[in-house]
Amino acid sequence: MSTLAFALAATIKHDGHGGVADLLATPTEAVAWLAGHQDLVTEVLGRPLFGPGAAAISGTKFAAGGEFLPETPGVGMDEAQWRGLVEIRRAVRALFARAVAPGAPSKADADRLMDADVAVRAVNRAAERLGARELEWPADEAPVLRWAGRTDDLIAAVGRSAIDFLTGPDQKRLRACPAARCVKYFLQDDPRQMWCSASCGNRERVNRHYRKRHAG
Repeated sequence: MSTLAFALAATIKHDGHGGVADLLATPTEAVAWLAGHQDLVTEVLGRPLFGPGAAAISGTKFAAGGEFLPETPGVGMDEAQWRGLVEIRRAVRALFARAVAPGAPSKADADRLMDADVAVRAVNRAAERLGARELEWPADEAPVLRWAGRTDDLIAAVGRSAIDFLTGPDQKRLRACPAARCVKYFLQDDPRQMWCSASCGNRERVNRHYRKRHAG
């Protein structure tokens, strides 16, 4: 299970070499990440950001018919939108850190988190830009819920996704993996689950065995 806000938080990850990797390090990398998560954007906005019928991102180049070309020179989003995406990620991760309290937040940014109250205001401001939910019921079709109002805005979609996640049932399952070198948040599937993955659990068991053997 994933949501737009949860997937965005996961763009901060372990780089495999003891450090932290950022999947949104540049505007072009951010567009590439979004291209792989259109389904999560569509869940909120009702349509993808790329492809036919998509809402445009400023600075992004499209082929005839609206298809996104990831290899087109100059593809990217403008710097203001990129910085907005990175900033709303900061807010989401700050609220995730608050949600896992009194447990430890992700080690990736535990020492430089946005103030939680500031993060709440940032998420609310972003989500408000979407407008309101309204019922749409075309003739001879099933009723559906649509966003009606101001914009098909990526940052607003993240804000709405964060609110839905943090006020939904999955929020209580949110955990920060305590394994060495891991910086992931994950959803706990079982009360006995301590790690985000079997590999993290195995690595921690090996580390504990090593420390026990060499204690003293």
